[in-house]
Amino acid sequence: MSQALHPMLNIAIKAARAAGSIINRASLDLDLLTVSSKAPNDFVTEVDQAAERAIIEVLLTAYPGHGILAEESGSEHGAKDSDYLWIIDPLDGTTNFIHGFPVYAVSIALAFRGQVQQAVVYDPSRNDLFYASKGRGAYLNDKRLRVSKRIRMSEALIGTGFPFRKGDNFKRYVQMFEAVMQNCAGLRRPGAAALDLCYVAAGYYDGFFETGLSPWDIAAGSLMITEAGGLIGNFTGEADFLYQREVVAGNPKIYGQLVQTLAPYTRVIKADATTATGPRSAAARGDTTADSNDLSPESALSAALGLGDQPGAEAPAEAVPAKSRAVRIRKADVTPKDDAPF
Repeated sequence: MSQALHPMLNIAIKAARAAGSIINRASLDLDLLTVSSKAPNDFVTEVDQAAERAIIEVLLTAYPGHGILAEESGSEHGAKDSDYLWIIDPLDGTTNFIHGFPVYAVSIALAFRGQVQQAVVYDPSRNDLFYASKGRGAYLNDKRLRVSKRIRMSEALIGTGFPFRKGDNFKRYVQMFEAVMQNCAGLRRPGAAALDLCYVAAGYYDGFFETGLSPWDIAAGSLMITEAGGLIGNFTGEADFLYQREVVAGNPKIYGQLVQTLAPYTRVIKADATTATGPRSAAARGDTTADSNDLSPESALSAALGLGDQPGAEAPAEAVPAKSRAVRIRKADVTPKDDAPF
């Protein structure tokens, strides 16, 4: 890597590579894996758990005062009330990994006061390292990433993820699938959302959408996209996607057209601000499946400030209904205090 990296990003890279080594060793003999089920079609292996332990050990050794939100252990590790929150998926694409299908990744993001500032997504089977620091661009290994320049949906390659958990609304998804598929050049579903988002940042995909995702699936990838000049939001084009369990992303032109297509399928429900608990407190109490019913617009938005607000990358007005444009946040609202270390 030729450019100087932020010290916290370097630690995240070290943690991701440690997890990747565990995953690669285990991939050599998948028959020895012990697989258990968290829910129907939602698997976990001892590799997920070992990789997560390795990540947390590296992070907390360097920054013992930071908070942790991880897929397998929730927020039981780290400080509970830190301004810093590491958001970790030790193995995104576990089902692929179990079957030897080489599309899976380690995802690590660092949020400071609700804003994702550092991000790493590591693909161990290809030794591909995606990384980004807020305001400093996104990279694949040493190559600067830029979203694609395609402007027509008819020429666009779109990534997605199929619903697979009990209770998912398959009929709703099939309707979305049909609406997008009939208008684009192709739809792909490899099965690892963290990599899918990086593929948007790299320009491999022109856009991406999925429902049912958790913060650890999308936190790191969201920064890759905005740092590569793209946009990311919920189905109505607003920036409060991190805890809303629906996400759409793309280059600015395709993003706008996807929002127009997907807005009718949104599940975001604006809860009463007086009863909402807010995403940080939900994370602090280990409630890692917070749905839109749990969040007020203000509290959900606070978790995603800076993620969907990329200067110079506004979605085209003609492509997004006025009421569905990405939320714009005043700079004064999202700029950390002068003593913030970023």
